[in-house]
Amino acid sequence: MSDYGKPLREHDVDADPLRQFDAWFEEAAAAGLRMPEAAALATATRDGAPSVRMVLVKGYDERGFRFYSSYASRKGRELAANPRAALAFYWDPLGRQVRIEGPVQRTSPAESAEYVRSRPRGSQLSALASPQSDPIESRELLELRVAELQERHGEGELPLPEEWGGYRLLADAVEFWQQRDDRLHDRLLYSREPEAGWRIQRLGP
Repeated sequence: MSDYGKPLREHDVDADPLRQFDAWFEEAAAAGLRMPEAAALATATRDGAPSVRMVLVKGYDERGFRFYSSYASRKGRELAANPRAALAFYWDPLGRQVRIEGPVQRTSPAESAEYVRSRPRGSQLSALASPQSDPIESRELLELRVAELQERHGEGELPLPEEWGGYRLLADAVEFWQQRDDRLHDRLLYSREPEAGWRIQRLGP
């Protein structure tokens, strides 16, 4: 095994985790990774029972990391009951992962609608046809629902799904993990401190 790139040193990273994430994300994209925006999203019920699945993070800024889903899905129900979550990006060719934790809130209806309208038509039809996370009788029934929507609306604008839209995770903690030889990996944790900005700590691998 060989080290991946430069060591991750405190004096080399940006003081702002969003700018540091942006630098790593751009490097992942430049390395030709398929869907560097894919991340594992962990949510939990009110009493703490966890669940995790992959999502696509469609944007990030100082307001948080944005993803979309059905509000009636399992993740939507869990976020309604317990509005905190964690994201984990893993970029294997670079030997890197980023873990992000914090509170979650819905995006505005206007922002959700703008994203829905930007999606390919097939994806919009699927969002309208699928009762996400609920049991369905068969795939054939799902395909029939899509076909009925296509016939009903033709080439016209599709209605917005009532229970579908965006979420934004505001980071309270961001950990950058860099793979190193002999399991002596580098881990730097950014923690948000009220009125004091971000604190950076090194964690044991």
